[in-house]
Amino acid sequence: MNTKILVSRRSIQVFRVMLSGIFLVASLHHLLNVDKTVQRIDQANFKGIAYFFGHPELLVIISGIAMLIAGSSLLIGYKTRWAAIILMAVLIPITLTIQVGQITTLGPLFKNIAIFGGLLFFILNDFTQKQITKI
Repeated sequence: MNTKILVSRRSIQVFRVMLSGIFLVASLHHLLNVDKTVQRIDQANFKGIAYFFGHPELLVIISGIAMLIAGSSLLIGYKTRWAAIILMAVLIPITLTIQVGQITTLGPLFKNIAIFGGLLFFILNDFTQKQITKI
């Protein structure tokens, strides 16, 4: 089924800019506070997930760089689908490591689930095709 829904281009731009903000802030936190971020991993119930992927300090730096680049790309609207895919790939292990298993703080878990929804919007919708209007 190929149903089209007309939405304001401006609403998509605002959504993209607002969604990118959380990744830009998180990237700066990861890059400027590596030790603090590693401590959060060490205190997480599922820290084994992070350790499975490698050394936590290196993972924090790599994820910070990935979020900075992909978040900036999402912000300016360049390769939004790829930016969203990269951000989702970074967010999945972070969510599983830090948020899952922390029953007392379900808010951040559901915040990440909402962010997944926003990223899926940009993954599933193609904003590069130009609409051609026949006169």
